[in-house]
Amino acid sequence: MPHFPKPAAGSWTENYAELGTGPVNYEDSTDPAFYEAEREAIFRRTWLNVGRVERLPRTGSYFTKEIAATGTSLIIVKGGDGKVRAFHNVCRHRGNKLVWNDFPGEETAGTCRQFTCKYHAWRYDLTGKLTFIQQEEEFFDVDKEKYGLKEVACEVWEGFIFVNHDPQQGLHEYLGPMAKGLEGYPFHEMTEVYTYRADIGSNWKLFIDAFAEFYHAPVLHAKQAVKDEADKLYNYGFEAIHYELHDQHSMISTWGGMAPPKDINMVKPIERVLRSGLFGPWDRPDIEGLDPLPPGLNPARHPAWGIDSFVLFPNFMILCWAPGWYLTYHYWPTAVDRHIFEASLYFVPPKNTLERLAQELAAVTFKEYALQDGNTLEATQSMLNSGVVKEFLLCDQEILLRHLHHTARRYVEEYQNATAR
Repeated sequence: MPHFPKPAAGSWTENYAELGTGPVNYEDSTDPAFYEAEREAIFRRTWLNVGRVERLPRTGSYFTKEIAATGTSLIIVKGGDGKVRAFHNVCRHRGNKLVWNDFPGEETAGTCRQFTCKYHAWRYDLTGKLTFIQQEEEFFDVDKEKYGLKEVACEVWEGFIFVNHDPQQGLHEYLGPMAKGLEGYPFHEMTEVYTYRADIGSNWKLFIDAFAEFYHAPVLHAKQAVKDEADKLYNYGFEAIHYELHDQHSMISTWGGMAPPKDINMVKPIERVLRSGLFGPWDRPDIEGLDPLPPGLNPARHPAWGIDSFVLFPNFMILCWAPGWYLTYHYWPTAVDRHIFEASLYFVPPKNTLERLAQELAAVTFKEYALQDGNTLEATQSMLNSGVVKEFLLCDQEILLRHLHHTARRYVEEYQNATAR
């Protein structure tokens, strides 16, 4: 594996003096009080991605989103004007959950002309306006204009739908230059989706930690490669190509553009037959937006580039792969030591059976890798909870981890200072 030199001025981490280079305190992943502070300071005040516009293909299309960190359920809906809106999923009559199926805690999706409460049949249109009250004459001079659904700030960037309970700035300003560099990537062309969801027994930041560095890959994922290649990686170690931090967001760029690999014997027989594997299908789709890539992708312009992983704070990751597909990760906290992990793989729709099988192989290969990453999390959480060790050493390749925990603490401290005045 090629060696990628560090910046001329010291290590990656040393270029960001505010992060320091000492051990990092991980009590932010075990302290219930800190988690409660995160809910207020971070999850109620930052932009949270809840999905893509392809989930809302027509007027009246909707889906719900349960957000335990903010203690609410949202309805995301496309109106007749084409605008995507978000509302709290609560009827204004008696507080019943407005949209749900058999189990009120589960998310749902569909299409409708209006929303009708199961309890007393109050109705709301697609803009949230209250349009009908059962036996309205028995209420006391009710003004329906005042009792529409409670709206939540909702904006769209590159087809990604974001919500914010208490916006401190607009979405585009919040995402900043890191997201700006991704604009023009053909996300909208990649509508073949494979999704995984799991309830994980760890703090939400710990799984981001697992996916925000590749230092672990030659060790944890050794058995996924043929033995000779696994031994080479294990003995050499790993170094990424490039790292960047922009305020609360960060990214890592690394090698892996093997589509196909130079030596076909490096990979397993099924990968040779289906021309696919962990890095995705080998045959790159012929669509606009991949050549040339937007400026934010492969910022080092390295010929061996394979993946860019973007951490859009707080809990959303986008991974763009050189063969022409992308991944998203979401980490939805439900307690200080528990969260819901969601992963979605996006491909250009297949044109034939071979392309379909290539995508399915990539999806199941990813699942195996993700299970290996997730397998460490509950063991990590249990030992952090013991409190025996509170501070941990992070290497230069773990700069995104250092930045994530630094950013979470900064948000909490700034919020607590502001509310204490």
